[in-house]
Amino acid sequence: MFNVQLSFTNATIFQFSSSFMVQHHLQLAAASSHGWLRATPSDGHSETSVDKRWDSLAFNPVKTDYIYVMKSCKDGSFSNGGLRHYGNIEISPSAAVLNYGQGIIENLKAYKNKNGSIILFRVEENGLRMRVGADRMCMPAPTIEQFVEAVTSTVSANERWIPPSNKGFLHVRPLLMGNGPVLSLTPAPEFIFLIYVTPVRNYFEGGLKPINVVVENDIHRATLGGVGNIKAIGNYAGIMKAQAKAKANGFSDGLYLDSIHNRYLEEVSTANVFFVKDNTISTPVLGGTILPGITRKSIIEIAHSQGFKGISVV
Repeated sequence: MFNVQLSFTNATIFQFSSSFMVQHHLQLAAASSHGWLRATPSDGHSETSVDKRWDSLAFNPVKTDYIYVMKSCKDGSFSNGGLRHYGNIEISPSAAVLNYGQGIIENLKAYKNKNGSIILFRVEENGLRMRVGADRMCMPAPTIEQFVEAVTSTVSANERWIPPSNKGFLHVRPLLMGNGPVLSLTPAPEFIFLIYVTPVRNYFEGGLKPINVVVENDIHRATLGGVGNIKAIGNYAGIMKAQAKAKANGFSDGLYLDSIHNRYLEEVSTANVFFVKDNTISTPVLGGTILPGITRKSIIEIAHSQGFKGISVV
């Protein structure tokens, strides 16, 4: 066992995060200009009380104003989606997502820049990745256009929950779930697409700082032929024990090895990794067990555009 000291953003150890706002971002206009539903305080808290919360933000879910819900039709398409007040949803006890794990998640962030504009990063890539994952899990999925519209509508409706740029960001969580009832191992007859958001503090207070990770020798996050290359909801519960063990021993996370040779580095629990040595940037190849991270793809593109020639996908 050995430990590695890494410094990385949500998906990298390569410090190019400041370049992400340069291209491929989506800047939202005022909610009213697109007919989106404008959020109004629905939980008894004023705008002032919300502002006072920024200094105490953590990584726990916060009840915001609106969620987005859209259900599948019999032909597998999705329609009639819209915003509703934040609250619980009804689900059958025999739903496929509860009994067999038929579900996909995505993760995005919404920021406010210094002039107050709302920034989203490559939303269409998340929509495409959800569709790829849904196909693997025998699920229909919203179109990329529907996905982007749903995300932007939800973020705009919850605009008052987006922290200032120096305090944090709005975590956006799209979910695609088989909520129709099943008993045997079969795809659900009905699916629901849902988005909720919650404000969280910045991952790295005071800028990027190195963290310690430990190589995990016993537990693997993915195997060839499995679903490690998509964001299936069941991918994460299986590594909670390894992550808990790493944290109990003073590390921030575990760094997982391939399941065949148990020697090649793949990922940490929820992020891709990059390695920099002698002006060469390296990252594990996408071979069916590694998630095709959007930040990963962006870093490779940015590195090429900045003139880095020693980019190695190994």
